[in-house]
Amino acid sequence: MTRIGIIRHGSTEWNKEGRAQGSSDIPLNESGLLEAQQLATRLSNEQWDVIYTSPLSRAKTTAETIASEMNVVNIVLDDRLREVNGGLIEGTTEEERVAKWGANWRELDLGMEPKEQVFARILSLIQDVTEKHAGQNVLLVGHGSFIRHLFEVLLPTYKAETRLKNTSVSNIVLSNDTWQCELYNCTVHVDSK
Repeated sequence: MTRIGIIRHGSTEWNKEGRAQGSSDIPLNESGLLEAQQLATRLSNEQWDVIYTSPLSRAKTTAETIASEMNVVNIVLDDRLREVNGGLIEGTTEEERVAKWGANWRELDLGMEPKEQVFARILSLIQDVTEKHAGQNVLLVGHGSFIRHLFEVLLPTYKAETRLKNTSVSNIVLSNDTWQCELYNCTVHVDSK
């Protein structure tokens, strides 16, 4: 049985301001660094064999914090884990988008990465991870929109209705060629502080 733990990176200033980050490389803020450390402490009591991370600094720093606490030396940078490219909306708030492009801005071609392209890189990543690490526990450290797309493509009947929190943990398990969700959007390591 292959288990994949899916981690959303810690908080950034753009998260705090409600700005679309996409592929912009925004670092963790002080809160994000603390959240990453709290997550690392939580995960130190669990067995994870390898960590894959987006190369964007907010995810990479989160992954490195986890790895240092768990003494995991194998961190794999994988560009397929990067956040969905937001095109022209990156760096803007919802209010700014409505003011600039109107209330129906989501229907416009603003250069955002197509869903099919995101699905293709998710499937490529998951295939590689499950082949290389069959029967192991693998952490993926990525981004909110990417993770929502991952759930949509791997577990299409799973209704993930809540917004993903920073440093949330979600676990999926591959058993008999079927993905099942064991845990979704858990932040007990932050909420209990």
